[in-house]
Amino acid sequence: MKRFIIPAIAVVLFYLEPVFGLFSPLDIGGEYRFLIPRFLIMYLIFISIYYSRNRAMAYALLFGLLYDVFFIDIIGLYSFLYPLICLLASFIVRFIHQNLLVTTIVSLVLVAGLEFALYQFFSLIGLTDISLQAFVSDRLIPTMIANSIFLVVLGWAFKYVINARLLQRLNQPN
Repeated sequence: MKRFIIPAIAVVLFYLEPVFGLFSPLDIGGEYRFLIPRFLIMYLIFISIYYSRNRAMAYALLFGLLYDVFFIDIIGLYSFLYPLICLLASFIVRFIHQNLLVTTIVSLVLVAGLEFALYQFFSLIGLTDISLQAFVSDRLIPTMIANSIFLVVLGWAFKYVINARLLQRLNQPN
């Protein structure tokens, strides 16, 4: 039963993203700021760094496809980007130390890259017409602040659960 804890957390985060998305947009100083929760991809980055790159990429492909089907109706965008982000995370940590602060920073940088890639794609196909400056000030910065708060609150829990599962897997007889 303990072996299902990592995918169960991913499922819960998948369903929590749209719930937290209901709090967006926020009216701050007479301007609207959009907060896009990226809890699942940050969790998948943690899995990629602390547990298994292959498992993280498999979960990323599955949840990316589900995200494509249920939320944006463009099949393949998240199915490609989520595994790519997990792959990049696993390559980055080969060259730097794996601690919680570094993992948090890497996660936030990769989420910013994901947001920017999505903005570029939607601009390219004409689904958005906001300027880069408006995107950065109204979407990217509030999104990064909200997601960094989420990681500060739950990043240690992600690491603890993933490491506990890894130790359990290593101690199981084959």
